[in-house]
Amino acid sequence: MIRILGIDPGFERLGIAVLEKTEGNKKEKVVFSECFKTSAKLEFSERLKLIGNEVRKIIKEYKPEVLAIETLFLNTNQKTVMRVAEARGVVVYEGARAGLRIFEASPLQVKVATTGYGRASKEQVIKMVNILVDNPVRDREGSKHISSSNGIDDELDAIAIALTAFAHSRS
Repeated sequence: MIRILGIDPGFERLGIAVLEKTEGNKKEKVVFSECFKTSAKLEFSERLKLIGNEVRKIIKEYKPEVLAIETLFLNTNQKTVMRVAEARGVVVYEGARAGLRIFEASPLQVKVATTGYGRASKEQVIKMVNILVDNPVRDREGSKHISSSNGIDDELDAIAIALTAFAHSRS
């Protein structure tokens, strides 16, 4: 069995998912997923501390072997990119501190690994993630309908990143 912690980095919303694959299973299983949120009312340093504490707690509880995290893509908002980079640094630090192997994937690599197409839409990635995993993420009503407001898309991004690490480990 191998467990991978997938992280979709952010400082306001952090997608977190733990997937495992056991011998004999054709699909990866989602063991845990959440969208961890920090309040804009907090100082940024406090938000980073909360992110680090949450990641440390997940690592301690689920004991993954690998941390899979998405690399940053350039954005027009430099301040946002810098803040996400700092949050990403906290996550990588916690993974390294716990002795996890670190796997980094670009958004293009995630799209190719999940859909086979580097220019896939968000909807195509979401559809494939729900097909590829043993137990897809569902909203409170039990639907696979994903919207940006409920944070499930952040969880699905984290799952897609973990799936990319699994695909990379097979090659």
